[in-house]
Amino acid sequence: MNPLFTVGHSNHELDVLLDVLKRHRVEAVADVRSEPFSPRYPQFSRPVLERTLWQTGRQYVFLGRELGARREERDCYVDGQARYDLAAKTPAFAEGLRRVISGLCRHRVALLCAEKDPLMCHRAILVCRHLRGGGFPIHHILADGSLESHPSAEERLLQLVGLAEPSLFASLAERIEEAYDLQGAKIAYREAVAPAPTEASLEPA
Repeated sequence: MNPLFTVGHSNHELDVLLDVLKRHRVEAVADVRSEPFSPRYPQFSRPVLERTLWQTGRQYVFLGRELGARREERDCYVDGQARYDLAAKTPAFAEGLRRVISGLCRHRVALLCAEKDPLMCHRAILVCRHLRGGGFPIHHILADGSLESHPSAEERLLQLVGLAEPSLFASLAERIEEAYDLQGAKIAYREAVAPAPTEASLEPA
């Protein structure tokens, strides 16, 4: 089984992304963005990225419906916010995980999203949470091109949410699960709320 990588395109130029993929011998990119179009960074919009990856000998697959953070399933939302625990129970999510694992049998795969820090992105907090322990190493490609192992990312996650210190009441494994829950609630997609009508807007025309 090949290792799994994750990477965030951030605000880099496309050549920077291609360079780190080459450096880590990534052969296939699984795009886990729900909406793979970027008006600010058009070089990472799906048609451009897909074409460029194929031209450089890499495969591209879109898994935003299965593994994206903005869920199509309405029962994955509570009070307008996506819930990662509910998303993880959907058939589409399970199918996405299956496709990633199947791909790893043949290729070195990288999950692609936008955020440069994996701890601020669902690719680590949702997707890799449910891929860890699968018998293959997971590495996050950071903004400078270096690698952070997923266990190291979990240590950093504990620090980030204030659960790094040992507890009499929770094991390390339990603290890690709580850290995932806390960070997931912090970064999960929230639907835009329409502003409440003002008195002026309620006046007849």
